[in-house]
Amino acid sequence: MSVMRITMKHSILLLTAVTLFAATGSAQCRAFTKKNCLPALDGYIQNENYNSAVLIPGDEAELELTFLGGVDYRVAVCAHPVLGEVSFEMIDGQNIRIWSNSKGDDHVDFRVENTQRLRFKVKVPDTDAAILHEGCVSILLGSKQ
Repeated sequence: MSVMRITMKHSILLLTAVTLFAATGSAQCRAFTKKNCLPALDGYIQNENYNSAVLIPGDEAELELTFLGGVDYRVAVCAHPVLGEVSFEMIDGQNIRIWSNSKGDDHVDFRVENTQRLRFKVKVPDTDAAILHEGCVSILLGSKQ
């Protein structure tokens, strides 16, 4: 019985530690985004959603967003410099890549005629480093009416 209590106690402590670590990472990522990424939306009104994640080299992430017809948009991807040159692409509903930052751009400006969902795929480059550093990657969405 006492072994079971000790195991439960350790499980609860481990769960608490993981939760606190995740909350700290999220707060650090939010602070990084506010300080370093918001200028990329200059002239656009930021939407109310916060889209970011802590990633390591080799990670990929996807985000699907809905865009209303007749509205001008800017989507920007901002990543911590420790991650290197993060690539991102915009993919339509038929799984066709319609834009990528292959020329080094950190944002894309566009307008859709009809309301549609688009997917954004972000990839952190691999590294041969012995120590993998994690960093924040944010996808920011702004619009003009």
